[in-house]
Amino acid sequence: MRRILGCVAFLMAAAAGPALAAGADKPTVAIPRVTEPPVLSRYLDGTTTPPGVRISGLVQREPGDGVPASVETTAFLSYDDGHLYAVFVCKDDPAKVRANMTKREAIMGDDLVAVLLDTYHDGRRAYEFIVNPLGIQLDGVTTEGQDDDFSYDTLWQSDGRLTADGYVVLLKIPFKSLRFSNASEQTWGVAVGRIVPRNNETSFWPYITRRIAGLGQQMATLEGLQGISPGRNIQVIPYGNFAAAKVLDEQGVRVPENAARAGVDGKAVIKDALTVDMTVNPDFSQIESDQPQVTVNQRFEVFFPEKRPFFIENAGYFETPQNLFFSRRVADPGVGVRLTGKARGWAFGVLGVNDQEPGREVESGDPRSGKLAGVGVFRAQREFARQSYIGGIFTDRELGPAANRVYGGDARWKFTDNWTVSGQWVGSQTIDEAGDSASGTSWIAEVSREGRGFDYTGSYTSRSPDFRSELGYIRRVDMREVQQEADYSWYPEKRRILRVGADVEAGALWDYGGQLQDWQLEPGVEIELPGQTEIGALYVEAFERYEGTDFRRGGGMVRASTEWLTWLGANVHYFRGSGINYFPAEGLDPFLGTEQSVEAGLTLRPFSRLRLDLSYLYSDLSTSGESALPPGAPRGRIFTDHILRTRVNYQFTRELSARIIFDYESLSSNQALVDLEHERRFNADILFTYLVNPWTAVYVGYTDGYENRPLAPLTSPPPSPAELPLISTGRQVFVKLSYLFRF
Repeated sequence: MRRILGCVAFLMAAAAGPALAAGADKPTVAIPRVTEPPVLSRYLDGTTTPPGVRISGLVQREPGDGVPASVETTAFLSYDDGHLYAVFVCKDDPAKVRANMTKREAIMGDDLVAVLLDTYHDGRRAYEFIVNPLGIQLDGVTTEGQDDDFSYDTLWQSDGRLTADGYVVLLKIPFKSLRFSNASEQTWGVAVGRIVPRNNETSFWPYITRRIAGLGQQMATLEGLQGISPGRNIQVIPYGNFAAAKVLDEQGVRVPENAARAGVDGKAVIKDALTVDMTVNPDFSQIESDQPQVTVNQRFEVFFPEKRPFFIENAGYFETPQNLFFSRRVADPGVGVRLTGKARGWAFGVLGVNDQEPGREVESGDPRSGKLAGVGVFRAQREFARQSYIGGIFTDRELGPAANRVYGGDARWKFTDNWTVSGQWVGSQTIDEAGDSASGTSWIAEVSREGRGFDYTGSYTSRSPDFRSELGYIRRVDMREVQQEADYSWYPEKRRILRVGADVEAGALWDYGGQLQDWQLEPGVEIELPGQTEIGALYVEAFERYEGTDFRRGGGMVRASTEWLTWLGANVHYFRGSGINYFPAEGLDPFLGTEQSVEAGLTLRPFSRLRLDLSYLYSDLSTSGESALPPGAPRGRIFTDHILRTRVNYQFTRELSARIIFDYESLSSNQALVDLEHERRFNADILFTYLVNPWTAVYVGYTDGYENRPLAPLTSPPPSPAELPLISTGRQVFVKLSYLFRF
């Protein structure tokens, strides 16, 4: 197996050819200071030229790398004592422009323009300010070696209008909303971009190619910023939440609950570059529920991303090659403080928070009952040239006498424009409530290549049986794993097909005793067409050892997605193959069956202000000729799971919106074959939002949940779950108000 994986990597690397060197002469632009801020209304008729340095000649990054943009875009950059300004004049057929009046940050799929600012000019991290033609905002941070972080929020202004020959957009970015050095004369990295979704087109000035890994090192140099500073930046955001609810208790009795809750979030900037965030008694009642996922018959924990603002902002400062801080492990924070920033070539983050939930989960006689769990995370990294670094991390979770501590170091070295090596070693110490201690280690090494035609990733991971990271997301220990993935893309000259890609993923895993536990081989192909349309197929051949039994399984997946029409988006995934029953009924061993799954989504935009999203997940497992069952065991369907989500959003104005979510799940099972009960759930979630900015808002919400649970008094014998009707298990009405005070 290792020889096969190595041959795949060698052949794909040979096919890729030599790496393209980064251009040494990046453009430089001098930005002028203006005495009056630009006003959007002056530029709508095209007769008045906006103030500032003129930038034009955007070049495609995709689909045609290095090809001039298909539509004309001109940007004008200027600044004054308090703001950086950008005016975009975008030529296009207004009938073809995709522009929706929607809530803040829900603009993916629209035509977009963007300003990217690398305020430390180190090619590592840049702010992203993105706007649709109606001025709706999306902000984020792009960091070398990480996914773009669109959970980032800051305060800025934007406006936009459709015109007779396209659209015009204005951005006003306060320096107070940025972090940069305290030098009297600033030198930043800058790029401006535009997305035309109907053409699958992303273009930039300066030319930013996929032939070079990373974006920051290819940005232009921005000069001329003098005498600016973030200044004093203190934010205080108090909130109040008032709720009335009726909840079904364990005896099946509805109990009224009324509550009032108050708290405060705060932020302060120290010496222009360091940010202190704090929270006291935070409330997350307005946070949207998780996207539905299949959680039935899963061998390992399903990952649900973080959505709470205190944890997602600046989360990239705590990111390492292994996920050692998964903030959803903090279930109910009471008080939290975070320090993040950059100074003199160092980037660091410190987090301290308590968690009120663990003390509630233990029994009343336990000495930990009612106590707060203390959580601490420290992360630092020393940055070097070419987006390389050396870093360290320490996490600590303590509840009474029990504790879990993880410590270690990591590094990244980008030795060409395309090739990067990285690695991490960490150790853990876990102390249980009796005072017994266990230690473990985990390390990973990875080499990767990113380019326009050829991508490759190869990694080796080793985790000892006693390694524990209670604050991390670590799915498996007692393992030594090799993983390799390679893909190659062709770009036909005919525009009907934009890209054809072929990829292969392969890997194998052994336990610490040397016993083979898993291997998999997954070749696939995908085709990209105009209108954000993709079709693909994947074949899976795998081996898995589970509870001492060896299983050989395989299957195939096909998928398709499109946003060809302005008002319609659709996607579907279908898989059929063999799957393992991980939770067999009592008296049965795990066995192999036939698995099917469907994931389908539909987005409708009948008009600009209304959006309807439908998603449907289906999975089932049935016995097959491969099922090793004892004589007399039943055959047929093992379980069937249906999940349906309907989400409707109506945007009355830029500030005022209404959102409705209906979630339904139905699980039916053959309890002679699987240890699962019949379950049905329905949830309704209605929310009205008046959002001035991410921190000044009014929320009015209603939630109602239904399950097939019995009401008291129970009959004897009690009915089976399949016979129980849906009953309301909890209803709540809440009002939340928050306001940003900025000094």
